[in-house]
Amino acid sequence: MKKFTITPPTPPLKEGTKGYFLSQVHQPFFVFGIVWAVVSMVVFGVAYKGVLPLHVSPSHFHTYSLIFIVFSHFFHGFLLTVFSKFCAGEAVKKEFYIPIFYMYQVGSFFVTCGVIFSIYLFLAGVVILLFAQTRVVYKLFEMHRYGKATLKKDPFWILIAHSFGLSSHALFVYGFLMDANQQNVAWYEVAWSNAFWMYSIFLAFVVAQRMIPFFSHSLAEKNSTFLPLVFVLFAFKTVAISLDISFLKMAIDVILAIFLLKEILRWKLSPFSSPAILWVLHIALFWLPIGLLIGSFESYMQRSFLYFGEHLVALGFLTTVLVGFGTRVALGHSKQAPHADRYAVFLFVLTQVVLLSRAMYSMAIGYDLKMLWLFDASMTFWVLLFVLWALRYAPVLINGKKIS
Repeated sequence: MKKFTITPPTPPLKEGTKGYFLSQVHQPFFVFGIVWAVVSMVVFGVAYKGVLPLHVSPSHFHTYSLIFIVFSHFFHGFLLTVFSKFCAGEAVKKEFYIPIFYMYQVGSFFVTCGVIFSIYLFLAGVVILLFAQTRVVYKLFEMHRYGKATLKKDPFWILIAHSFGLSSHALFVYGFLMDANQQNVAWYEVAWSNAFWMYSIFLAFVVAQRMIPFFSHSLAEKNSTFLPLVFVLFAFKTVAISLDISFLKMAIDVILAIFLLKEILRWKLSPFSSPAILWVLHIALFWLPIGLLIGSFESYMQRSFLYFGEHLVALGFLTTVLVGFGTRVALGHSKQAPHADRYAVFLFVLTQVVLLSRAMYSMAIGYDLKMLWLFDASMTFWVLLFVLWALRYAPVLINGKKIS
């Protein structure tokens, strides 16, 4: 049987030294997560407005690029840093994560260029990204299996989320192949619902429910049945979406929202008396049940609001968590105090502006209001958010620059 020894992670190189950028796994993944967040949104935006023809549906590209390029960059940059600590196992070495990082960049480049110029290049890109994700998940599985921690419940659920991530990723690849060969196969609803809810949102929530109460010094005891029940409810939700059963989806959204809100309140996080580096994470948690409740309203109305509830969750919960955690990790792992100055607070507020502008666009579509400029506004705010974050924190990640 293979045995792992518990070794501490390699400390970052001295500020400004050659090789600093690749000295910790989160640094290159976070920086290029920002790059692809901007590039993929611009490509989608101009395609959505009919300016740029794509080889796949703009909505399919939008979903795929955000989940399996942008969000996965942040997920895996973070998890390859902390998962070994969760499991009390061996830290990830450069020999593993640097080739994976480059594989992500090649796949992301092929997907983004291929969707414009060549379907074959695009298909090569999605296969490369699926292979890279498979390598990461297997590494996480090894760390879980051989780690010395006595309690591995949270790491277990992280692996469960990744199993849905891999299966839905494979379904996207299959669907793109079928579409390229003009085979009329119904695959998208199953693929996006599992990729979004069971992978992106459930994975982010598993990490959030572990880390945010810890950061907030919450004394509430862990509820051993909480995550299993959340998982089951999310699973039923994806079934309802896949089968297009509006009443069931609405009922599950309400039940899940109330269940989550009750548990979050039990943690007594005190967002109004917490520093900004914490209250942004508290806000993110509350957006999850709010998004679910509004999603249930969307099901009840039975009219298209362009995935109103999903965008509230994706922007209010997931993106806000990523901006909050990304800021904290960028500072903390460069040996700086994880705090939020005025610039960081502005970014936290801007994240909510992105959310509200996209929410207003959904309302405009749902009630047939001629306010299409709101799409341009929400896309512009998204790009501005990540550009401004990069201007401030990319130098921290690239060469260890100190924030004065």
